[in-house]
Amino acid sequence: MADELDRKSAVSIDLREMTQARVLLGRFGAGLPTRAAQSFLLDHARARQAVWSEVDWASVRAGLVDLKLGIVEVESQAGDRATYIRRPDLGRKLSWQATERLADIRSDYDVLIVVADGLSASAIDTNAVSLARAIVAHLYARQLSIAPLVLASQARVALGDPIAEIAGTRISIVIIGERPGLSAADSVGVYVTCSPCPGTPDSRRNCISNIRNGGLTVGSAAIGVASLVVDMLKTGISGVGLKDASMGLPRD
Repeated sequence: MADELDRKSAVSIDLREMTQARVLLGRFGAGLPTRAAQSFLLDHARARQAVWSEVDWASVRAGLVDLKLGIVEVESQAGDRATYIRRPDLGRKLSWQATERLADIRSDYDVLIVVADGLSASAIDTNAVSLARAIVAHLYARQLSIAPLVLASQARVALGDPIAEIAGTRISIVIIGERPGLSAADSVGVYVTCSPCPGTPDSRRNCISNIRNGGLTVGSAAIGVASLVVDMLKTGISGVGLKDASMGLPRD
């Protein structure tokens, strides 16, 4: 056995070229090299900044206004960032003022798109506009009707449920900043839900995550979202049951 292993050519793989995770950092005495230690501190600072910063909503509006869908701005019952962090439950509930604003857009739309700050302002500032535009293009290509865009601050994923219920849409798409980590502070997730309403469990949502430069591309994510929406409209199902329900559907 030993002779056989000796005859096999060794394969050298540099794991650092395959992942942004902290691998093969080396060592300096009992600690990390200076560069690795400083990189850790920098990424930690970026993650904290992503959580505590506010989204540049003016820039997001400017990047979406020419879609001519209309834009409605709402907020959760978490009045500030500190409350949002400490009280996740309030981030899932609309403020009373937001509820009144949404009542004006109620209609029979197929899809509602919510852009929510979530836990990373950096993710929304960097990726939300291009992702929302790509999703809208793919939905229009499938002749689907889209409600006015909703920009939601101090928002958790489930805030999309009461928004979609008030707007009267069949499908909700929530584009949200994901909790930052030490290898990525600008990652966006998309949650798609059929027949959303308050109290919808997470098992009834489909998620596409890690959308960012260095992760899943905006174009691939938009195609995936549009495919999920079409399957949900055909089956009336989302979440863990969608895969089985859509197995027999014809594909384009």
